[in-house]
Amino acid sequence: MSQEAGQTPDPGELADRMAIAEVVALHCRGVDRADEATIKSCYWPDATTVYGVDAVPAHTFCEGLISAIKTYRQTHHVVTNSIFAFAGAQARVESYLIAFHYLSNEEEADSEMTYLGRYVDLFEKRGRVWKITHREPVMSWSQNSPATHNSKHPALSTLRQATRFPEDVIYQPSKSKAGHEK
Repeated sequence: MSQEAGQTPDPGELADRMAIAEVVALHCRGVDRADEATIKSCYWPDATTVYGVDAVPAHTFCEGLISAIKTYRQTHHVVTNSIFAFAGAQARVESYLIAFHYLSNEEEADSEMTYLGRYVDLFEKRGRVWKITHREPVMSWSQNSPATHNSKHPALSTLRQATRFPEDVIYQPSKSKAGHEK
């Protein structure tokens, strides 16, 4: 923490927290949509990440991540609690993570893998922009189970299904309630 627990942060720190939280959320969106440009936009070009034993350049990791994510029919990354510790233009950020992975399988039953852990990030502010300079996911546990998804359920059958970049609704022009493009 950058201050005493419960102390009201000043407006500048609140703005910094919001900027960092947006980067964390955009990273989740980029992963779930398999959108390499969005994921890379969350890291400084010289950033590193550790998804394994050694730190690797984050942008290089992002390039390989897309094909790995596409092996799943869908993923859904949710960040819950985030703790911020500021030191000038740097911030150490711990974000709790729940990530759902739906694996379609033609030869066996579909399965769901749920990953619970944390992102431990070092952010750096350059100019007015915060981005990740180093990320290390830390696993608490995971669980695997047979899939229970039923897209034909009456309460779900008319909902639009999530897809990947660039087909997903988030990449389409927004429409008003009347169906007209804005």
